Amino acid sequence: MRLLRIALLVAAATLPIAAQAEPLAYKAPFVSTNAGDDKIDFAGGTFINHGLVGIGRLSADLKDARSDSLGSFSSMAIDPRSWTKTATGYGGRLYSLPDRGYNDPDKNLFFDYQGRVLAFDLSFTPYSGPDLPPATSSQSQIVLKPLDDKAVFLTGLDGKPTTGADPGSNTVVMDGYTLPIPAAGSLGAGSLSFDAEALTYRADGSFYVGDEYAAALYLFGPDGKLKGLIPPGPALVPMKGGKINYTSLDAPDTGRRNNQGLEAASITPDGKTLLAVLQSATLQDSGAKGQQNRAVTRIYVYDISADPLPKTPKAVYTVELPVYSKKGDGKIDSTAAQSEMVALDDHRFLLLARDSTGHGCSCKAPEMVKAVLVVDTTGATNLAGTEYETGVKPIAPEKDGKDVLDASITPAKSQVLVNMLNTTQLGKFGMNIDNPKANDLTLGEKWEAMTLVPALDPAAPNDAFLFIGNDNDFLTTKGMMKGSAYDAGLTNDTMVLAYRLTLPEDLAKALATK
Repeated sequence: MRLLRIALLVAAATLPIAAQAEPLAYKAPFVSTNAGDDKIDFAGGTFINHGLVGIGRLSADLKDARSDSLGSFSSMAIDPRSWTKTATGYGGRLYSLPDRGYNDPDKNLFFDYQGRVLAFDLSFTPYSGPDLPPATSSQSQIVLKPLDDKAVFLTGLDGKPTTGADPGSNTVVMDGYTLPIPAAGSLGAGSLSFDAEALTYRADGSFYVGDEYAAALYLFGPDGKLKGLIPPGPALVPMKGGKINYTSLDAPDTGRRNNQGLEAASITPDGKTLLAVLQSATLQDSGAKGQQNRAVTRIYVYDISADPLPKTPKAVYTVELPVYSKKGDGKIDSTAAQSEMVALDDHRFLLLARDSTGHGCSCKAPEMVKAVLVVDTTGATNLAGTEYETGVKPIAPEKDGKDVLDASITPAKSQVLVNMLNTTQLGKFGMNIDNPKANDLTLGEKWEAMTLVPALDPAAPNDAFLFIGNDNDFLTTKGMMKGSAYDAGLTNDTMVLAYRLTLPEDLAKALATK
């Protein structure tokens, strides 16, 4: 009888999220005040978001193993072999991926910053008590201890350190790959230009990194030495004047948008499939108003069970990203580009989509949408091998000033699971979404990292913790990069949020065996 009563109470407190139109469109800020659970029945199972249960932060003034300002997280991963339950909560080893180093493209300011994967000891004590006082000490449920001796620095096929410097229009063919490498006399000359955005590990300790410049998936050994790459197909290769041009400073004619490469990548728990998602639509799918109408992006699926470097994807799908009103005035004019994913199996994954406002942004607009979606490719049209992928035929040609998905293409389905703009839950930990009056307790702009681990709770065997990290863009007034001091005019701490989820039983079991 007691168990039945508990079950009834839980059921009464678990309310479904309202159904969303396709595609997701927000004319006003997508804000929630729900203190309880959010539930969706979707993609063949039930997903429950039990809410925010912890926050942690690292000072923007910290330095890493090379005495550079510590930048993170463009992506992150918790080693599942290290994840344990402790007397007070949980512990594990977390790996994080900074991007290309501090830069200011408007000033053509870049550093010869070597790509790296940083390591941390993570301890986590979930919190479910009353509201905490509004101070930075309220974000202490997640504690990250840098492990400088475990940092891995990335090198190219030739063993040279990678560089964050823009490659310009220069390319070099190496081992059959056309690579972005700055020309002689340029910053980073002779090194592989690398703007790292996605990180996912194989069981043997090797790892893939998704890149912005080339829109490629690079495979590194555990020591950080490049082993090879999965190059972009013709639809993604940035072309300018009929030539490959990997620069981030001059928009291409077709291919990936500037700084909108393979922002997300994740290996399925069984280790057989690699998924990756383009940050937003290609140029050919963006029309005359591409910045506003770049919502139809692409999902890439690779079979890596036999060959870790397949030449072509086994499937390419489309997914429509959320769109929103940049000023909150009811006019839909912007796309919430995706920043990270977590593969649940070979057709379902979590996808993080966000606006471009919040602490760390000079913009004065309100925070409109930051959400984690569940995406399911079941029934979506496979574009692999078609002229949409082997060429640059638009999948969303412009019609009446708006890019409309070709009627012959069925996109992947998606639904919101986690609304990060939940003022009740953020407020419990002293956080706010008060942009444009942002302060150190305002939710940051660039949430770009996710990792998922089981809750190891016998009473709730299908529960998991979803950690979401921000990219602080190396923003600090006490910056240091390659021995040179800089002042970004802003201090933007690295932060990590933790949410407790319940997954469908089959997905929870797969995660537990990872």
